[in-house]
Amino acid sequence: MAKKGASKIPKRKGEFTYRGYTASQLQEMSTEEFANLLPARQRRTLRRGMSEQSKKVFEKIRSGKNEVRTHCRGMVILPEMIGTTFFVHNGGRLQIKSESEFKAFHRVDVTIEMVGHLLGEFALTRKKVMHGSAGVGATRSSRFVPLK
Repeated sequence: MAKKGASKIPKRKGEFTYRGYTASQLQEMSTEEFANLLPARQRRTLRRGMSEQSKKVFEKIRSGKNEVRTHCRGMVILPEMIGTTFFVHNGGRLQIKSESEFKAFHRVDVTIEMVGHLLGEFALTRKKVMHGSAGVGATRSSRFVPLK
């Protein structure tokens, strides 16, 4: 049993590094140099070039915009995106009928720990299943429940 006040996430000692490089060192690197540090899937994505949609998102980031709405879930998070807030589409309904429904855009604040991941990893596409209580006729055993 966990102690009261014990955190599930371990506390980091010192500054976060990605493959031995600090955030400031990563931001000084060119995209090609940074791509060499990434795992194969992300490295291949960057080397093949960005899509038109990704290029538009980068133009918004470089122009100094702090909040960007996008459907581009497969975009690799680069060091120059740190500190930017993205609203990433999750494929859900656009019109929200109740609070419990899944919203269409999820807020993602990019931190140094997210570098190298994809934007879509932080905007979940599936919601938690909430089952209601069983009614009369819902199960075989409910035949034997006396009705008022």
